[in-house]
Amino acid sequence: MSCGLAVAALLMMGDPNVVLAVAQPPAVAGAPVSVADEPFFADLATRATGLKSIVDGWSASGAADQAGFFDSPVYAAFKAQAGDLAARDMQGHVILRDRGTDGDLKCILRGISEDMPTRVAAVEAATTPAERAVALAELSHLLEDNAAVILAPPQT
Repeated sequence: MSCGLAVAALLMMGDPNVVLAVAQPPAVAGAPVSVADEPFFADLATRATGLKSIVDGWSASGAADQAGFFDSPVYAAFKAQAGDLAARDMQGHVILRDRGTDGDLKCILRGISEDMPTRVAAVEAATTPAERAVALAELSHLLEDNAAVILAPPQT
């Protein structure tokens, strides 16, 4: 079983919002799609916004530049939540793909899912405060985009 399928199966068993999202009717060809009011996708936006607030707080306080920061339970929890969000974004991609949605959102969610671990790793790999500031800003923008693409009104 591929990792993607295993993650999808795990999320479907543990989150009733996934089951609700999967149960939505197939997309109508050419019709704009908005998922902002669906619990699963609204939860993605909420999670992304929350993680963005954390990253922005680290940027403002310089917390990520402190010795031992990446070994702290706070950072470990953040990293786990970011990984979970990435997996859920991929599940969102799969849900939209399986509905037959012909739009950018499914592709954007996949891209965000694939980019999230890279952005988190870039924060960890930064060797100077200036590099870390850039990496944190890029991670913050990714999380902002994660919420914005879900909440944006559909384009006709």
